[in-house]
Amino acid sequence: MSFFDLLTLAIKFLGGLGIFFFGMSTMSSALEQMAGEKLQKTLEAMTGNIFKAVAAGALVTAIIQSSTGTTVMVVGFVNAGIMTLQQAVGIIMGANIGTTITAQLLSLDSGSSAGSLLAILKPSTLCYILVAIGAITLTFSKKKKLQTVCQILIGVGLLFVGMTTMESAVSRLNELPAFQQAFTALKNPVLGIIVGAVVTAILHSSAASIGILQAAAATGAVSYAAALPIIMGQNIGTCCTSIVSSLGGNKNAKRTAMIHFYFNLIGSVLFIAAIYGINALIGFSFWEEPVTKSGIANFHTLFNITVTLVLLPFRSQLVALAERTIGAHQEEPQEKLLALLDRRFYDTPSVALEQCHKVIRGMGELALENVRMVIHGIVDHEAFDAQAFESNEEFIDTCEARVNTYLLGLKDSDLSDNSKRAYTEILHAVGEFEQIGDYAENLYEQYNLIVDSEITFSDEAICEIGMMSNAAEEMITLTIESFEKSDSTYSPCLEALEEVIDILKETLKEKHIKRLQAGQCTVKNGIPFLDIIHNLEKIADHCSNIGIYVSMYADSANAFDVHEYRRVAEEAAQNHSQQWLTYYEERYLNMILMNQYAEASQQLESRQ
Repeated sequence: MSFFDLLTLAIKFLGGLGIFFFGMSTMSSALEQMAGEKLQKTLEAMTGNIFKAVAAGALVTAIIQSSTGTTVMVVGFVNAGIMTLQQAVGIIMGANIGTTITAQLLSLDSGSSAGSLLAILKPSTLCYILVAIGAITLTFSKKKKLQTVCQILIGVGLLFVGMTTMESAVSRLNELPAFQQAFTALKNPVLGIIVGAVVTAILHSSAASIGILQAAAATGAVSYAAALPIIMGQNIGTCCTSIVSSLGGNKNAKRTAMIHFYFNLIGSVLFIAAIYGINALIGFSFWEEPVTKSGIANFHTLFNITVTLVLLPFRSQLVALAERTIGAHQEEPQEKLLALLDRRFYDTPSVALEQCHKVIRGMGELALENVRMVIHGIVDHEAFDAQAFESNEEFIDTCEARVNTYLLGLKDSDLSDNSKRAYTEILHAVGEFEQIGDYAENLYEQYNLIVDSEITFSDEAICEIGMMSNAAEEMITLTIESFEKSDSTYSPCLEALEEVIDILKETLKEKHIKRLQAGQCTVKNGIPFLDIIHNLEKIADHCSNIGIYVSMYADSANAFDVHEYRRVAEEAAQNHSQQWLTYYEERYLNMILMNQYAEASQQLESRQ
């Protein structure tokens, strides 16, 4: 065989490998898009019980066709504090079982088919039919779900097209003595494990390296003695991606990657010791026989199920070993919050968006904490931790920047319709919560002015500020709850409270003017008073905006048009809000000044 023949075969093999990778990526992306919204809930809901955790890991891996993808996702969950190390062990074990699905799928093309009809139904022939049906339908279909199904068909088809191409290229190599000698040398278990681990680490996919081994097995040159250590090495090599992925995470993320590594390493050592020990005692009749694609797939499945069953009772020891390997260090709460924005979740956009949601909720809680601190300082004359206030404000700004940057990493083409709505809601809400933090900072400036200038308010003014701030704090709390739960039923309540706060501002402004005219207060203390109630009213406006975004997200039937939706929502909420309006009038407004309510309300309506 000439050099150019070898070059042609190498090009053909690499082309087949490329088609194989593309098919696997297309299929897994489409499958994940169909189930992606439920992936996080599946993992979180099934991690309480170890057997459910194993099942969840196997299920999710079977869906996304990548144990590496599942493990990297779990590393992200642990890094974000969503999952504990104990819960992660079961998912990792299950992922090793789920990844065997690809090899079993590829083994369907094993054996011969008698008759023309059966020959057409063989995957190596059927794959072209699947690609044709999928591509043609995808071209003309406008339905999102049908397009996703077509992508799955194309992916499965291309998987077998790539496999067939690789087999065709490798089959010619069987003529070379060096090819036969290479697999004879790989009967050495240590060498076989090293080669399997290195190839898998380079490809970042155990499924792809198993596919290559199955392609080579189709030549008849690969014996069971050579294939078995390679398969076990592939399980070790797949840990490389999760280890690299964990390097930027916290200690528990690194420990999760180490659990994955130790699980595969210990399992491989135990299994190969058992296999070679039994073979030395009784001798396997099939040991030197050529392995088939089905044989590789079945051993791969048997190996991962057996290792899981053997090591399952020792999961606590695996966790302890990982904890000893990766030492502990104290982690700040703010680090934990930002750790939620993990790029590992980009492969599962619905999970990535949920992480943004949690960070924004954290921003809201810090903004509420700042408002409470500064209001207590103004109303109760209590000293508070100014450094904590400034740290909170700085972190709120950091969160907004990080969320916006993180959102840029999500591709619009990867988002489902529901995820696109969530993306828009988050994009709007993060700025609103940051604005609440900014108005809290404005209140802090007024507090400093009051302290530095030794300004004092009358008891009446203090009572008014306290009442309005109570209303604003309640509105922030309700807004955070509404956003956290994505619950639009809070909308009438928020709209009513926002309206009452608007009237409160006008009422307190009018009362202040009368006190000024009566000489009961001065311009010096009047300016900060007006600034304080203005900032509280602006906080309520931003809370109302967030309530609108939550309602828009929940209303999947209408487009996400902020201005139009606000108009429609306000009209629809008028009747529903009346009960809440009455409630908040009695709770806050009437306690200030009942006889000025009508006047203030008229002034507000004329201003609008």
